[in-house]
Amino acid sequence: MKLKLGIPKGSLENATVDLFRRAGYNITTSSRSYFPGIDDPEIECMLIRAQEMARYVEDGILDAGLTGRDWVEENNAQVVSVADLVYAKQSFGKVRWVLAVPEASPFQTVRDLEGRIIATELVETTRRYLAGHGVSAKVEFSWGATEVKPPVLADAIVEVTETGSSLRANKLKIIDTVLESNTQLIANQASWRDPWKRAKLEDMKLLLEGAINALGKVGLMLNVRRADLARVLEVLPALKRPTVSPLSDEDWMAVNTILDEATVRDILPRLKQAGAQGIVEYPLNKIVM
Repeated sequence: MKLKLGIPKGSLENATVDLFRRAGYNITTSSRSYFPGIDDPEIECMLIRAQEMARYVEDGILDAGLTGRDWVEENNAQVVSVADLVYAKQSFGKVRWVLAVPEASPFQTVRDLEGRIIATELVETTRRYLAGHGVSAKVEFSWGATEVKPPVLADAIVEVTETGSSLRANKLKIIDTVLESNTQLIANQASWRDPWKRAKLEDMKLLLEGAINALGKVGLMLNVRRADLARVLEVLPALKRPTVSPLSDEDWMAVNTILDEATVRDILPRLKQAGAQGIVEYPLNKIVM
């Protein structure tokens, strides 16, 4: 039995391969091959553009794949959403498809674009968005470099963004959000009904979600005198409550917790001042809730 899995080629490729590594799967890609290796003999991988992934999963060419919710909706694909995996090319957050216009333009809302030209890669979704606002405009497919098209080649664009920096660099302003999206693990409906494949996908979901939960977090271990324990615990935020256990010396306690990595540099000095000793920070691959 083999599970045919699509890995998104392009901007999400490296982030996806790294996520699988953190989840416990070693995927090896090559610029010469569209069939990455994986250290699970029951999985067969193929590199597919995220824009096409949902269609190939829906048709059963692939049992499952990773792609954005935006492309599932754009293709109106009838697939099973197995897991929401909130990561992107540059961050751990969602991305937005936004309606943007030149900063110097008079357009303030989507209704100002009646009869205008909008360039985007997300054509069908944009048409549905415009119809929902009662706006009739010409939606043109953009083959790339969409940000440079206004105002000469288009009046507005619908483009994906994580931070908005590229739009600002091209002197564009956002006037609305068309769609918020994140990566999903999707499955073919027949594959999802297959007991073996479903169990395989549910195991994968557990591990990938555990890796997502661990993104941006670290573990922290420390020792503290029993008399100073309360002061140390006041300093520590935690995923739940810190684990506290006695050491062989009954005057000392061990504390183990999980922190946002960004907070560690501020918390470590305060822990030391509160009486913590033997502080060890360590990376996390997975947190299974």
